[in-house]
Amino acid sequence: MNGMSSTDRGIARIVAVSTVAVLAAGITGCSAGATEEPMPSSGLAVALGEDPSQDAVDLYTDRDAAVAAAVDALPEFIEKALDQTGVPGAAVAVVSNGEVVFEEGYGVRDVTTEEPVGVDTVFQIASLSKPLSSSIVAKAITEDAELSWEDPVVEYLPDFALNDPYVTEHAKIADFFSHRTGIPTGGGDDLEDIGFDAEYIMAHMNQIPLASFRDTYQYSNFGLTVGGEAVAASRGQTWAETAHELLFDPLGMTSTTTLHDDYLAADDRAAMHARTGEGVYEQLFDRDADAEAPAGGVASTAGDIAKWMNMVLANGEVDGEEFIDPLVLANTYSAHSITGGDATNLVSRTSHYGFGTNVGATVTGRVNINHSGAFGWGAATNATMIPDLNLGIVVLTNGAPSGVPEAIVSEFLDLVQFGEETRPWLDIWPTVFAHFSDPAGDLVGEEAPADAAPMGAAGDYVGTYTSPYFGSFVVTEENGTLTGALGPEGGYTFEIDAWDGDTLSFVPTGENALPGSLSSAVFVRDGDRITGVTLTYFNKFPAPGQEPNGLGVFTRVG
Repeated sequence: MNGMSSTDRGIARIVAVSTVAVLAAGITGCSAGATEEPMPSSGLAVALGEDPSQDAVDLYTDRDAAVAAAVDALPEFIEKALDQTGVPGAAVAVVSNGEVVFEEGYGVRDVTTEEPVGVDTVFQIASLSKPLSSSIVAKAITEDAELSWEDPVVEYLPDFALNDPYVTEHAKIADFFSHRTGIPTGGGDDLEDIGFDAEYIMAHMNQIPLASFRDTYQYSNFGLTVGGEAVAASRGQTWAETAHELLFDPLGMTSTTTLHDDYLAADDRAAMHARTGEGVYEQLFDRDADAEAPAGGVASTAGDIAKWMNMVLANGEVDGEEFIDPLVLANTYSAHSITGGDATNLVSRTSHYGFGTNVGATVTGRVNINHSGAFGWGAATNATMIPDLNLGIVVLTNGAPSGVPEAIVSEFLDLVQFGEETRPWLDIWPTVFAHFSDPAGDLVGEEAPADAAPMGAAGDYVGTYTSPYFGSFVVTEENGTLTGALGPEGGYTFEIDAWDGDTLSFVPTGENALPGSLSSAVFVRDGDRITGVTLTYFNKFPAPGQEPNGLGVFTRVG
């Protein structure tokens, strides 16, 4: 997704990539009447807004003609995108001036059955869940005068704790939704990968070392999940109940759910497809994201997302009536965290994050609200809105992160603004996302040393090890083969093989460890006895440059 910010294959494969750079800075002290007349003193056509902060470069033609031409060009580009990349299927919808002006499906929803994608096909949307969740919270605040973005989450989750008592006490719902609590990117995702549920993960987030509170942007699926769960708790509900009652049901989003079982029960459902080679996608995995439902667990259709976009673009109105307080909604789409920019390059624009969404600007100066979503196991999505044009587009695909949604969106916005493509987006975006299908682990691409020391007797490593974060790690042996088991009831298992002495190897699996992954298990020997082990893959978050966090260090207890 995922918004989908990108550090590495990480960000839990659920990323928030901003397709734009910066929210236009404005002069707020004066205003002018809205007009489409160009400034008389310049050859550059400028559409004047209500005040100078809303001025923008004019479109190449009138707005309706520009949108119509871009919509007409969409089918050919979508088909080209699928053909060029191999992504199995896509569903795309465009909203304009409160109407759905385009809604179509392309390709297949499952490469094994070759059933076609239609307008009712349900996709997992990954981190595109985040801006939906921010609207759910905004609706909750609209209904409850006692609830606010500024409320500390411990007011509603009194047993929740982070690694720093000060942050635990002061972190607000707003902090969790803008990724500024200091929870590192990927924090908690590793527990989800081995099968733990939201209750266990939230109870163990106090073990995760934090970055500086409110000083850094750290994209965190489980951070945002905590914020959502706090709002649900304030209502005495589950998150699923809150989401349906406040947003899905009122907007008629009848095919949208936060529960994986509901997604699986849908007859018209897009299966996930992992990328296993250049242009090759296979249906290998099923991704259950219930544990992080507010951040990445929604499944929906392009048409349902279009209903939500129309509500946002109408400043929170539905059928001409206030649905969400426009001031609360505006706060959601204001810039709260700095997400990017090159401090060494003064021409580099700065990008921002609101509450559950990216906030930036198009090259013409128009505010751009967007979020992507991605699962390495087989989903990639994007929704982008341009409030100034009352325009939105959503692209859902059933292939691993490919850049296809972002390429389609970028092409569409180019055609609306300029009548032509400014860059070869279908070449650029897939390159940006290519690494999301990379395997993970410190031994990837390596071979055991030719002069490797022999491992000890298999029985030396058998035993039970424990970590305050991961819980029990049990190593068993059968017919000379070692097996490690993690997670609830030891359900996450892997073989442990010889590598170099007491450094053994294993293949991690999961959303963040795609096929080809390989990592070390470094056992500690004290005399003749193994006293502990470090599972290297689980001892650091997936972002490059991060130091080992110690969470994957296990002590032998039996």
